[in-house]
Amino acid sequence: MHRPPDHRETRRTTDGQHARLPGWLRRIGIRQVRMFTGLVMFAYLLSHFLNHALGNISPEALEAGVLWHLEIWQFLPVAILFYGSVTIHAGLGLWALYQRRQFRWRTIEPLQLVLGLSVPLLIYSHVIGLRLSNVLYGIDKLYPQVLYAYWVASPSYRIWLMVTVMLVAWVHGCIGLALWLRIKPAFRKAMPWLLVLAVLIPTLALLGFYEGGRDVIRVATDPAWQDANLSIKQMGTLHQQQTLDWIGDAFVLGYLGLIALALIARAIRGLIERRGGMIRLTYGGDRTVRVPKGMSVLEASLRHNIPHASVCGGRARCSTCRIRVIGDVAELPPPTSREAFVLGSVGAADDPTIRLACQLRPTHDLTFLPVFPPRNVAAARQAARASRIGDERYLVSMFVDLRGSTQLAETRLPFDTVFIVNRFLGAVSRAVIACGGQPNQFVGDGVLALFGLSDTPREACRNAIRAAAAVAASVDELNELIGHDLGEPIRFGVGIHGGVAILGEIGYRDHMVFTALGDSVNVAARLQDMTKTLGCETLLSDETRATAGIAADLLPTQQAELRGRAEPMLVCPIAQSRDLATALDRSEAMLA
Repeated sequence: MHRPPDHRETRRTTDGQHARLPGWLRRIGIRQVRMFTGLVMFAYLLSHFLNHALGNISPEALEAGVLWHLEIWQFLPVAILFYGSVTIHAGLGLWALYQRRQFRWRTIEPLQLVLGLSVPLLIYSHVIGLRLSNVLYGIDKLYPQVLYAYWVASPSYRIWLMVTVMLVAWVHGCIGLALWLRIKPAFRKAMPWLLVLAVLIPTLALLGFYEGGRDVIRVATDPAWQDANLSIKQMGTLHQQQTLDWIGDAFVLGYLGLIALALIARAIRGLIERRGGMIRLTYGGDRTVRVPKGMSVLEASLRHNIPHASVCGGRARCSTCRIRVIGDVAELPPPTSREAFVLGSVGAADDPTIRLACQLRPTHDLTFLPVFPPRNVAAARQAARASRIGDERYLVSMFVDLRGSTQLAETRLPFDTVFIVNRFLGAVSRAVIACGGQPNQFVGDGVLALFGLSDTPREACRNAIRAAAAVAASVDELNELIGHDLGEPIRFGVGIHGGVAILGEIGYRDHMVFTALGDSVNVAARLQDMTKTLGCETLLSDETRATAGIAADLLPTQQAELRGRAEPMLVCPIAQSRDLATALDRSEAMLA
Protein backbone atom coordinates (compact mmCIF):
# COMPACT_ATOMS: atom_id res chain seq x y z
CA MET A 1 0.00 0.00 0.00
CA HIS A 2 1.25 3.44 -0.89
CA ARG A 3 2.07 5.48 2.18
CA PRO A 4 1.90 9.29 1.97
CA PRO A 5 5.29 10.93 2.32
CA ASP A 6 6.20 11.94 5.84
CA HIS A 7 7.28 15.55 5.54
CA ARG A 8 8.72 15.47 9.02
CA GLU A 9 11.50 13.39 7.52
CA THR A 10 11.52 15.62 4.44
CA ARG A 11 11.95 18.69 6.63
CA ARG A 12 14.74 17.04 8.59
CA THR A 13 16.47 16.08 5.35
CA THR A 14 16.01 19.57 3.94
CA ASP A 15 17.24 21.19 7.13
CA GLY A 16 20.21 18.85 7.22
CA GLN A 17 21.16 19.69 3.67
CA HIS A 18 20.91 23.41 4.35
CA ALA A 19 22.78 23.07 7.62
CA ARG A 20 25.82 21.89 5.64
CA LEU A 21 25.80 25.11 3.65
CA PRO A 22 27.45 28.28 4.99
CA GLY A 23 25.07 30.53 6.89
CA TRP A 24 25.34 33.38 4.38
CA LEU A 25 24.52 30.99 1.52
CA ARG A 26 21.41 29.65 3.25
CA ARG A 27 20.06 33.19 3.41
CA ILE A 28 20.20 33.72 -0.35
CA GLY A 29 16.88 33.60 -2.16
CA ILE A 30 15.15 35.43 -4.98
CA ARG A 31 14.70 38.51 -2.83
CA GLN A 32 18.41 38.65 -2.00
CA VAL A 33 19.34 38.29 -5.68
CA ARG A 34 16.86 41.03 -6.59
CA MET A 35 18.30 43.29 -3.91
CA PHE A 36 21.92 42.71 -4.96
CA THR A 37 21.24 43.33 -8.64
CA GLY A 38 19.20 46.39 -7.71
CA LEU A 39 22.09 47.76 -5.65
CA VAL A 40 24.46 47.32 -8.60
CA MET A 41 22.06 49.21 -10.86
CA PHE A 42 21.52 51.92 -8.24
CA ALA A 43 25.28 52.37 -7.92
CA TYR A 44 25.46 52.93 -11.69
CA LEU A 45 22.55 55.36 -11.53
CA LEU A 46 24.15 57.27 -8.66
CA SER A 47 27.42 57.52 -10.58
CA HIS A 48 25.53 58.75 -13.64
CA PHE A 49 23.62 61.37 -11.64
CA LEU A 50 26.75 62.68 -9.96
CA ASN A 51 28.33 62.96 -13.40
CA HIS A 52 25.31 64.94 -14.65
CA ALA A 53 25.62 67.23 -11.63
CA LEU A 54 29.11 68.27 -12.78
CA GLY A 55 27.37 70.19 -15.56
CA ASN A 56 26.59 72.83 -12.94
CA ILE A 57 30.33 73.55 -12.76
CA SER A 58 31.44 73.63 -16.40
CA PRO A 59 31.40 71.61 -19.65
CA GLU A 60 35.01 70.65 -18.93
CA ALA A 61 34.04 69.16 -15.56
CA LEU A 62 31.25 67.25 -17.28
CA GLU A 63 33.70 65.83 -19.82
CA ALA A 64 36.27 64.90 -17.17
CA GLY A 65 33.63 63.19 -15.05
CA VAL A 66 32.31 61.02 -17.86
CA LEU A 67 35.80 59.67 -18.55
CA TRP A 68 36.04 58.42 -14.97
CA HIS A 69 32.50 57.06 -15.19
CA LEU A 70 33.31 55.10 -18.34
CA GLU A 71 36.63 53.93 -16.93
CA ILE A 72 34.79 52.24 -14.07
CA TRP A 73 31.68 50.88 -15.76
CA GLN A 74 33.31 49.75 -19.02
CA PHE A 75 35.95 47.74 -17.15
CA LEU A 76 35.11 44.22 -18.34
CA PRO A 77 34.34 42.51 -14.98
CA VAL A 78 32.27 45.50 -13.86
CA ALA A 79 30.48 45.67 -17.21
CA ILE A 80 29.61 41.96 -17.00
CA LEU A 81 28.33 42.46 -13.45
CA PHE A 82 26.26 45.49 -14.47
CA TYR A 83 24.63 44.09 -17.60
CA GLY A 84 24.09 40.76 -15.88
CA SER A 85 22.37 42.58 -13.02
CA VAL A 86 20.18 44.52 -15.45
CA THR A 87 19.09 41.31 -17.18
CA ILE A 88 18.44 39.40 -13.97
CA HIS A 89 16.64 42.30 -12.30
CA ALA A 90 14.33 42.79 -15.28
CA GLY A 91 13.66 39.05 -15.41
CA LEU A 92 12.79 38.99 -11.72
CA GLY A 93 10.40 41.89 -12.29
CA LEU A 94 8.57 39.84 -14.92
CA TRP A 95 8.61 36.86 -12.57
CA ALA A 96 7.08 38.97 -9.80
CA LEU A 97 4.35 40.06 -12.22
CA TYR A 98 3.56 36.42 -12.94
CA GLN A 99 3.96 35.04 -9.45
CA ARG A 100 1.96 37.52 -7.38
CA ARG A 101 -1.66 36.43 -7.20
CA GLN A 102 -2.98 39.26 -5.09
CA PHE A 103 -2.15 42.92 -5.65
CA ARG A 104 -4.01 44.32 -2.65
CA TRP A 105 -0.79 45.04 -0.81
CA ARG A 106 0.52 48.31 0.46
CA THR A 107 0.49 50.94 -2.27
CA ILE A 108 4.26 51.34 -2.42
CA GLU A 109 4.92 47.75 -3.53
CA PRO A 110 2.79 47.65 -6.71
CA LEU A 111 4.06 51.17 -7.45
CA GLN A 112 7.62 49.89 -7.25
CA LEU A 113 6.74 46.98 -9.55
CA VAL A 114 5.11 49.26 -12.15
CA LEU A 115 8.03 51.70 -12.07
CA GLY A 116 10.52 48.86 -12.40
CA LEU A 117 8.73 47.34 -15.38
CA SER A 118 8.52 50.73 -17.09
CA VAL A 119 12.25 51.53 -16.82
CA PRO A 120 13.36 49.33 -19.79
CA LEU A 121 10.74 50.93 -22.05
CA LEU A 122 11.89 54.39 -21.08
CA ILE A 123 15.62 53.84 -21.27
CA TYR A 124 16.10 51.47 -24.21
CA SER A 125 16.68 54.22 -26.81
CA HIS A 126 19.33 55.84 -24.60
CA VAL A 127 21.18 52.54 -24.12
CA ILE A 128 21.00 51.59 -27.80
CA GLY A 129 22.04 55.05 -28.96
CA LEU A 130 25.09 55.13 -26.70
CA ARG A 131 26.32 51.67 -25.78
CA LEU A 132 25.11 49.47 -28.62
CA SER A 133 26.16 51.98 -31.27
CA ASN A 134 29.66 51.89 -29.82
CA VAL A 135 29.77 48.09 -29.73
CA LEU A 136 28.44 47.61 -33.28
CA TYR A 137 29.90 50.57 -35.14
CA GLY A 138 32.50 52.11 -32.86
CA ILE A 139 30.48 55.34 -32.59
CA ASP A 140 31.98 57.29 -29.72
CA LYS A 141 29.27 59.49 -28.22
CA LEU A 142 30.08 61.54 -25.15
CA TYR A 143 28.30 64.48 -23.54
CA PRO A 144 28.61 66.94 -26.48
CA GLN A 145 26.96 64.49 -28.86
CA VAL A 146 24.29 63.36 -26.39
CA LEU A 147 23.38 66.90 -25.37
CA TYR A 148 23.28 68.00 -29.01
CA ALA A 149 20.94 65.11 -29.84
CA TYR A 150 18.55 65.99 -27.02
CA TRP A 151 18.67 69.78 -26.98
CA VAL A 152 19.21 70.65 -30.65
CA ALA A 153 18.55 67.81 -33.10
CA SER A 154 15.53 66.10 -31.49
CA PRO A 155 11.98 67.24 -30.71
CA SER A 156 11.48 68.73 -27.26
CA TYR A 157 9.55 65.71 -26.01
CA ARG A 158 12.84 63.76 -25.98
CA ILE A 159 14.10 66.03 -23.23
CA TRP A 160 11.02 65.37 -21.10
CA LEU A 161 11.35 61.66 -21.83
CA MET A 162 14.90 61.73 -20.47
CA VAL A 163 13.76 63.62 -17.36
CA THR A 164 11.03 60.99 -16.86
CA VAL A 165 13.58 58.20 -17.25
CA MET A 166 15.84 59.73 -14.64
CA LEU A 167 13.07 60.30 -12.11
CA VAL A 168 11.36 56.93 -12.59
CA ALA A 169 14.62 55.00 -12.23
CA TRP A 170 15.64 57.05 -9.19
CA VAL A 171 12.29 56.70 -7.41
CA HIS A 172 12.24 52.95 -8.11
CA GLY A 173 15.71 52.60 -6.62
CA CYS A 174 14.90 54.73 -3.58
CA ILE A 175 11.77 52.70 -2.84
CA GLY A 176 13.79 49.50 -3.02
CA LEU A 177 16.44 50.90 -0.68
CA ALA A 178 13.80 52.11 1.78
CA LEU A 179 12.10 48.70 1.87
CA TRP A 180 15.47 47.07 2.48
CA LEU A 181 16.82 49.48 5.08
CA ARG A 182 13.65 50.12 7.09
CA ILE A 183 14.37 47.29 9.56
CA LYS A 184 17.97 48.35 10.10
CA PRO A 185 18.53 49.87 13.56
CA ALA A 186 20.16 53.06 12.26
CA PHE A 187 17.66 53.74 9.48
CA ARG A 188 15.29 55.89 11.53
CA LYS A 189 18.12 58.21 12.58
CA ALA A 190 19.58 58.34 9.09
CA MET A 191 16.24 58.76 7.33
CA PRO A 192 16.15 62.60 7.33
CA TRP A 193 19.63 62.75 5.80
CA LEU A 194 18.82 60.06 3.27
CA LEU A 195 15.69 61.97 2.29
CA VAL A 196 17.76 65.10 1.73
CA LEU A 197 20.13 63.17 -0.53
CA ALA A 198 17.23 61.49 -2.34
CA VAL A 199 15.91 64.93 -3.30
CA LEU A 200 19.19 66.80 -3.71
CA ILE A 201 21.05 64.37 -6.00
CA PRO A 202 18.44 64.14 -8.80
CA THR A 203 17.82 67.88 -8.54
CA LEU A 204 21.51 68.64 -9.09
CA ALA A 205 21.64 66.04 -11.87
CA LEU A 206 18.71 67.61 -13.73
CA LEU A 207 20.18 71.09 -13.29
CA GLY A 208 23.52 69.83 -14.62
CA PHE A 209 21.76 68.26 -17.61
CA TYR A 210 20.03 71.58 -18.23
CA GLU A 211 23.21 73.64 -17.90
CA GLY A 212 25.04 71.28 -20.23
CA GLY A 213 22.23 71.62 -22.76
CA ARG A 214 22.42 75.42 -22.59
CA ASP A 215 26.15 75.30 -23.24
CA VAL A 216 25.66 73.09 -26.31
CA ILE A 217 22.84 75.28 -27.69
CA ARG A 218 25.14 78.30 -27.41
CA VAL A 219 27.92 76.72 -29.49
CA ALA A 220 25.88 74.40 -31.75
CA THR A 221 26.00 76.80 -34.73
CA ASP A 222 29.77 77.26 -34.52
CA PRO A 223 31.34 75.46 -37.53
CA ALA A 224 34.51 74.70 -35.59
CA TRP A 225 32.51 73.07 -32.79
CA GLN A 226 30.48 71.07 -35.31
CA ASP A 227 33.63 69.80 -37.02
CA ALA A 228 35.08 68.74 -33.67
CA ASN A 229 31.96 67.09 -32.25
CA LEU A 230 29.53 66.07 -35.00
CA SER A 231 31.67 63.88 -37.25
CA ILE A 232 30.47 60.53 -38.62
CA LYS A 233 32.76 58.79 -36.12
CA GLN A 234 30.88 60.52 -33.33
CA MET A 235 27.31 60.57 -34.70
CA GLY A 236 27.16 57.63 -37.14
CA THR A 237 25.63 57.36 -40.60
CA LEU A 238 21.97 57.37 -41.60
CA HIS A 239 22.09 53.65 -42.38
CA GLN A 240 23.60 52.89 -38.98
CA GLN A 241 20.92 54.94 -37.27
CA GLN A 242 18.18 53.10 -39.16
CA THR A 243 19.63 49.78 -38.03
CA LEU A 244 19.73 50.96 -34.43
CA ASP A 245 16.13 52.17 -34.71
CA TRP A 246 15.08 48.74 -35.99
CA ILE A 247 16.82 47.08 -33.04
CA GLY A 248 15.01 49.46 -30.69
CA ASP A 249 11.63 48.65 -32.22
CA ALA A 250 12.36 44.94 -31.94
CA PHE A 251 13.30 45.37 -28.28
CA VAL A 252 10.06 47.19 -27.50
CA LEU A 253 7.97 44.52 -29.21
CA GLY A 254 9.91 41.75 -27.50
CA TYR A 255 9.67 43.32 -24.05
CA LEU A 256 5.97 44.06 -24.39
CA GLY A 257 5.57 40.49 -25.60
CA LEU A 258 7.25 39.21 -22.43
CA ILE A 259 4.92 41.30 -20.27
CA ALA A 260 1.94 39.99 -22.23
CA LEU A 261 3.30 36.46 -21.88
CA ALA A 262 3.52 36.88 -18.10
CA LEU A 263 -0.08 38.11 -17.98
CA ILE A 264 -1.26 35.27 -20.24
CA ALA A 265 0.62 32.78 -18.05
CA ARG A 266 -1.19 34.21 -15.03
CA ALA A 267 -4.53 33.67 -16.73
CA ILE A 268 -3.62 30.13 -17.80
CA ARG A 269 -2.42 29.31 -14.30
CA GLY A 270 -5.69 30.55 -12.83
CA LEU A 271 -7.67 28.45 -15.30
CA ILE A 272 -5.60 25.35 -14.56
CA GLU A 273 -5.95 25.88 -10.82
CA ARG A 274 -9.72 26.24 -11.07
CA ARG A 275 -10.02 23.15 -13.23
CA GLY A 276 -7.62 21.29 -10.97
CA GLY A 277 -10.07 21.60 -8.14
CA MET A 278 -10.74 23.75 -5.14
CA ILE A 279 -9.75 23.11 -1.57
CA ARG A 280 -11.16 24.32 1.73
CA LEU A 281 -9.11 26.36 4.17
CA THR A 282 -10.58 26.50 7.66
CA TYR A 283 -9.41 29.23 10.03
CA GLY A 284 -9.63 27.47 13.38
CA GLY A 285 -13.26 26.57 12.90
CA ASP A 286 -14.35 30.21 12.64
CA ARG A 287 -14.42 30.55 8.88
CA THR A 288 -13.95 28.34 5.84
CA VAL A 289 -13.07 29.56 2.35
CA ARG A 290 -12.63 27.77 -0.96
CA VAL A 291 -9.51 28.55 -2.97
CA PRO A 292 -7.69 26.97 -5.93
CA LYS A 293 -5.01 24.42 -5.20
CA GLY A 294 -1.56 25.96 -5.08
CA MET A 295 -2.58 29.32 -3.64
CA SER A 296 -0.67 30.25 -0.51
CA VAL A 297 -2.57 30.54 2.75
CA LEU A 298 -1.69 34.24 3.03
CA GLU A 299 -2.88 34.91 -0.52
CA ALA A 300 -6.15 33.17 0.36
CA SER A 301 -6.55 35.44 3.38
CA LEU A 302 -5.96 38.51 1.23
CA ARG A 303 -8.35 37.35 -1.48
CA HIS A 304 -11.16 36.81 1.02
CA ASN A 305 -10.39 39.89 3.15
CA ILE A 306 -9.53 37.82 6.21
CA PRO A 307 -7.15 39.68 8.55
CA HIS A 308 -3.85 37.83 8.76
CA ALA A 309 -0.71 39.05 10.48
CA SER A 310 2.14 39.64 8.05
CA VAL A 311 4.56 42.39 9.00
CA CYS A 312 6.91 41.91 6.02
CA GLY A 313 4.11 41.74 3.45
CA GLY A 314 4.43 38.05 2.65
CA ARG A 315 8.06 37.99 1.52
CA ALA A 316 9.37 35.45 4.07
CA ARG A 317 11.38 38.08 5.90
CA CYS A 318 9.59 37.46 9.18
CA SER A 319 7.54 34.70 10.77
CA THR A 320 4.51 36.70 11.90
CA CYS A 321 2.25 34.96 9.36
CA ARG A 322 2.96 31.59 11.02
CA ILE A 323 0.11 29.12 11.31
CA ARG A 324 -0.30 25.96 13.35
CA VAL A 325 -1.73 23.16 11.24
CA ILE A 326 -4.45 21.10 12.89
CA GLY A 327 -4.56 17.47 11.86
CA ASP A 328 -2.39 15.36 9.57
CA VAL A 329 0.61 17.15 8.08
CA ALA A 330 1.74 14.29 5.84
CA GLU A 331 -0.01 15.71 2.76
CA LEU A 332 1.52 19.16 3.08
CA PRO A 333 4.22 20.11 0.58
CA PRO A 334 7.66 20.33 2.19
CA PRO A 335 8.91 23.79 3.16
CA THR A 336 10.96 25.74 0.67
CA SER A 337 14.55 26.56 1.52
CA ARG A 338 13.57 30.10 2.51
CA GLU A 339 10.71 28.88 4.70
CA ALA A 340 12.98 26.32 6.36
CA PHE A 341 15.54 29.02 7.09
CA VAL A 342 12.99 31.39 8.66
CA LEU A 343 11.39 28.62 10.74
CA GLY A 344 14.83 27.56 11.90
CA SER A 345 15.57 31.14 12.92
CA VAL A 346 12.62 31.14 15.33
CA GLY A 347 13.20 27.63 16.69
CA ALA A 348 10.28 26.00 14.84
CA ALA A 349 12.28 23.83 12.45
CA ASP A 350 11.46 20.60 14.29
CA ASP A 351 7.71 21.21 14.55
CA PRO A 352 6.00 20.08 11.31
CA THR A 353 2.72 21.72 12.34
CA ILE A 354 4.24 25.22 12.20
CA ARG A 355 4.38 26.71 8.70
CA LEU A 356 4.61 30.14 7.09
CA ALA A 357 1.30 31.17 5.56
CA CYS A 358 3.07 33.15 2.83
CA GLN A 359 5.03 30.08 1.69
CA LEU A 360 2.65 27.17 2.29
CA ARG A 361 0.64 26.28 -0.84
CA PRO A 362 -1.62 23.40 0.19
CA THR A 363 -3.12 20.98 -2.31
CA HIS A 364 -5.62 19.42 0.11
CA ASP A 365 -8.16 20.72 2.61
CA LEU A 366 -6.44 22.38 5.52
CA THR A 367 -7.45 23.47 9.01
CA PHE A 368 -5.14 25.76 10.93
CA LEU A 369 -4.83 28.45 13.56
CA PRO A 370 -2.83 31.66 13.00
CA VAL A 371 -0.08 31.83 15.61
CA PHE A 372 -0.18 35.63 15.77
CA PRO A 373 -3.64 37.21 15.70
CA PRO A 374 -3.90 40.21 13.36
CA ARG A 375 -3.09 43.48 14.97
CA ASN A 376 -6.17 45.46 15.86
CA VAL A 377 -5.81 49.18 15.42
CA ALA A 378 -7.55 50.73 18.37
CA ALA A 379 -8.71 54.28 18.22
CA ALA A 380 -6.57 56.51 20.37
CA ARG A 381 -8.37 58.10 23.25
CA GLN A 382 -8.05 61.87 23.37
CA ALA A 383 -7.08 63.67 26.51
CA ALA A 384 -10.01 64.89 28.52
CA ARG A 385 -11.26 68.26 27.34
CA ALA A 386 -11.22 69.55 30.89
CA SER A 387 -7.41 69.35 30.86
CA ARG A 388 -5.63 72.28 29.30
CA ILE A 389 -1.97 72.60 28.41
CA GLY A 390 -0.18 74.28 31.29
CA ASP A 391 -2.62 73.00 33.96
CA GLU A 392 -1.32 71.76 37.28
CA ARG A 393 -3.39 68.86 38.51
CA TYR A 394 -3.20 65.62 40.44
CA LEU A 395 -2.31 62.78 38.10
CA VAL A 396 -1.40 59.16 38.61
CA SER A 397 1.45 57.96 36.41
CA MET A 398 1.83 54.30 35.58
CA PHE A 399 4.91 52.92 33.85
CA VAL A 400 4.70 49.43 32.34
CA ASP A 401 7.83 47.79 30.96
CA LEU A 402 8.39 44.55 29.05
CA ARG A 403 10.92 42.27 30.72
CA GLY A 404 13.60 40.41 28.76
CA SER A 405 13.21 42.37 25.52
CA THR A 406 16.97 42.23 24.87
CA GLN A 407 17.00 38.43 24.96
CA LEU A 408 13.84 38.46 22.85
CA ALA A 409 15.57 40.49 20.14
CA GLU A 410 18.69 38.31 20.19
CA THR A 411 16.81 35.10 19.38
CA ARG A 412 14.31 36.37 16.79
CA LEU A 413 14.09 38.07 13.45
CA PRO A 414 13.74 41.87 13.68
CA PHE A 415 10.20 41.85 12.29
CA ASP A 416 9.15 39.21 14.85
CA THR A 417 10.58 41.22 17.72
CA VAL A 418 8.77 44.36 16.61
CA PHE A 419 5.55 42.40 16.19
CA ILE A 420 5.74 40.86 19.69
CA VAL A 421 6.57 44.22 21.31
CA ASN A 422 3.64 45.83 19.50
CA ARG A 423 1.33 43.05 20.67
CA PHE A 424 2.51 43.66 24.25
CA LEU A 425 2.04 47.42 23.98
CA GLY A 426 -1.41 46.85 22.51
CA ALA A 427 -2.39 44.52 25.36
CA VAL A 428 -1.24 47.08 27.94
CA SER A 429 -2.96 49.97 26.16
CA ARG A 430 -6.29 48.17 25.96
CA ALA A 431 -6.17 47.47 29.68
CA VAL A 432 -5.31 51.09 30.46
CA ILE A 433 -8.10 52.48 28.27
CA ALA A 434 -10.63 50.03 29.71
CA CYS A 435 -9.82 51.34 33.19
CA GLY A 436 -10.18 55.02 32.30
CA GLY A 437 -6.53 55.85 31.65
CA GLN A 438 -4.68 57.21 28.64
CA PRO A 439 -1.58 55.62 27.09
CA ASN A 440 0.57 58.71 26.78
CA GLN A 441 4.07 57.76 25.68
CA PHE A 442 5.64 54.66 24.17
CA VAL A 443 9.33 54.49 24.96
CA GLY A 444 10.96 51.44 23.43
CA ASP A 445 9.12 48.48 24.93
CA GLY A 446 7.47 50.48 27.72
CA VAL A 447 4.36 52.60 28.20
CA LEU A 448 3.61 55.67 30.29
CA ALA A 449 -0.10 55.85 31.10
CA LEU A 450 -1.84 58.76 32.80
CA PHE A 451 -4.89 58.63 35.06
CA GLY A 452 -6.83 61.59 36.44
CA LEU A 453 -7.13 63.83 33.41
CA SER A 454 -10.83 64.16 34.21
CA ASP A 455 -11.17 62.23 37.50
CA THR A 456 -10.77 62.98 41.18
CA PRO A 457 -7.50 61.90 42.84
CA ARG A 458 -9.24 58.96 44.53
CA GLU A 459 -10.78 57.76 41.26
CA ALA A 460 -7.48 58.21 39.44
CA CYS A 461 -5.60 56.09 42.00
CA ARG A 462 -8.21 53.34 42.01
CA ASN A 463 -8.35 53.29 38.21
CA ALA A 464 -4.57 53.02 37.96
CA ILE A 465 -4.45 50.17 40.48
CA ARG A 466 -7.27 48.37 38.70
CA ALA A 467 -5.43 48.92 35.40
CA ALA A 468 -2.37 47.10 36.78
CA ALA A 469 -4.56 44.06 37.45
CA ALA A 470 -6.12 44.41 34.00
CA VAL A 471 -2.66 44.54 32.42
CA ALA A 472 -1.85 41.22 34.07
CA ALA A 473 -5.05 39.67 32.71
CA SER A 474 -4.43 41.10 29.25
CA VAL A 475 -0.85 39.82 29.17
CA ASP A 476 -2.07 36.40 30.34
CA GLU A 477 -4.36 36.30 27.31
CA LEU A 478 -1.47 37.30 25.09
CA ASN A 479 0.67 34.52 26.54
CA GLU A 480 -2.06 32.01 25.76
CA LEU A 481 -2.04 33.14 22.14
CA ILE A 482 1.68 33.32 21.46
CA GLY A 483 3.37 31.91 24.56
CA HIS A 484 4.09 28.53 22.97
CA ASP A 485 6.19 30.29 20.33
CA LEU A 486 8.13 32.40 22.79
CA GLY A 487 9.67 29.64 24.87
CA GLU A 488 8.70 31.43 28.07
CA PRO A 489 5.79 33.71 28.99
CA ILE A 490 5.95 37.47 28.60
CA ARG A 491 6.84 39.19 31.87
CA PHE A 492 6.43 42.82 32.84
CA GLY A 493 6.92 45.37 35.60
CA VAL A 494 4.60 48.19 36.72
CA GLY A 495 5.34 51.31 38.73
CA ILE A 496 2.50 53.55 40.03
CA HIS A 497 2.66 56.88 41.82
CA GLY A 498 0.38 59.90 42.08
CA GLY A 499 1.03 63.56 42.65
CA VAL A 500 0.77 67.03 41.19
CA ALA A 501 2.07 67.24 37.63
CA ILE A 502 2.07 69.83 34.88
CA LEU A 503 0.30 69.06 31.62
CA GLY A 504 2.22 70.37 28.66
CA GLU A 505 3.69 69.81 25.24
CA ILE A 506 7.37 69.05 24.93
CA GLY A 507 9.53 68.70 21.85
CA TYR A 508 10.56 70.93 19.00
CA ARG A 509 8.46 72.62 16.31
CA ASP A 510 6.45 69.95 14.49
CA HIS A 511 7.61 67.24 16.89
CA MET A 512 5.65 68.27 19.99
CA VAL A 513 3.96 65.67 22.18
CA PHE A 514 1.41 66.10 24.95
CA THR A 515 2.56 64.66 28.27
CA ALA A 516 2.83 65.23 32.00
CA LEU A 517 5.90 66.61 33.72
CA GLY A 518 6.77 66.50 37.39
CA ASP A 519 8.41 64.61 40.22
CA SER A 520 5.49 62.18 40.51
CA VAL A 521 6.13 60.96 36.95
CA ASN A 522 9.81 60.41 37.71
CA VAL A 523 8.96 58.49 40.88
CA ALA A 524 6.63 56.16 38.97
CA ALA A 525 9.42 55.40 36.51
CA ARG A 526 11.84 54.59 39.34
CA LEU A 527 9.27 52.39 41.06
CA GLN A 528 8.86 50.41 37.86
CA ASP A 529 12.61 50.00 37.61
CA MET A 530 12.77 48.82 41.24
CA THR A 531 10.37 45.94 40.55
CA LYS A 532 13.39 44.11 39.08
CA THR A 533 15.30 44.46 42.36
CA LEU A 534 12.37 43.53 44.60
CA GLY A 535 11.21 40.68 42.35
CA CYS A 536 7.61 41.85 42.08
CA GLU A 537 5.30 42.67 39.18
CA THR A 538 3.87 45.92 40.51
CA LEU A 539 5.28 48.49 42.90
CA LEU A 540 3.03 51.36 43.98
CA SER A 541 3.68 54.05 46.49
CA ASP A 542 1.88 53.76 49.81
CA GLU A 543 0.65 57.29 49.25
CA THR A 544 -1.21 56.10 46.15
CA ARG A 545 -2.66 53.19 48.14
CA ALA A 546 -3.94 55.55 50.82
CA THR A 547 -5.42 58.01 48.30
CA ALA A 548 -7.22 55.11 46.63
CA GLY A 549 -8.91 54.29 49.95
CA ILE A 550 -7.40 50.82 50.32
CA ALA A 551 -6.84 49.74 53.91
CA ALA A 552 -3.20 49.45 54.93
CA ASP A 553 -3.56 45.80 55.98
CA LEU A 554 -4.76 44.73 52.52
CA LEU A 555 -1.40 45.29 50.81
CA PRO A 556 2.16 44.58 51.93
CA THR A 557 4.41 47.57 52.60
CA GLN A 558 8.11 48.19 53.05
CA GLN A 559 10.66 50.98 52.96
CA ALA A 560 12.59 51.45 49.72
CA GLU A 561 15.54 53.61 48.75
CA LEU A 562 14.72 55.36 45.49
CA ARG A 563 17.46 56.74 43.31
CA GLY A 564 17.54 60.53 43.49
CA ARG A 565 15.56 60.82 46.75
CA ALA A 566 17.19 61.64 50.06
CA GLU A 567 14.71 59.76 52.25
CA PRO A 568 13.31 56.24 52.00
CA MET A 569 9.82 55.85 50.58
CA LEU A 570 7.07 53.55 51.81
CA VAL A 571 5.97 51.32 48.93
CA CYS A 572 3.67 48.37 48.32
CA PRO A 573 5.38 45.50 46.44
CA ILE A 574 2.82 43.27 44.71
CA ALA A 575 4.13 39.90 43.57
CA GLN A 576 1.14 39.19 41.30
CA SER A 577 -0.59 42.23 39.81
CA ARG A 578 -3.91 40.44 39.52
CA ASP A 579 -4.10 40.44 43.35
CA LEU A 580 -4.72 44.19 43.21
CA ALA A 581 -8.22 43.59 41.85
CA THR A 582 -9.00 41.52 44.95
CA ALA A 583 -7.68 44.27 47.23
CA LEU A 584 -9.87 46.85 45.49
CA ASP A 585 -12.93 44.65 45.76
CA ARG A 586 -12.32 44.03 49.45
CA SER A 587 -11.84 47.75 50.12
CA GLU A 588 -15.15 48.49 48.41
CA ALA A 589 -16.86 45.79 50.46
CA MET A 590 -15.45 47.28 53.66
CA LEU A 591 -16.75 50.73 52.71
CA ALA A 592 -20.17 49.31 51.93
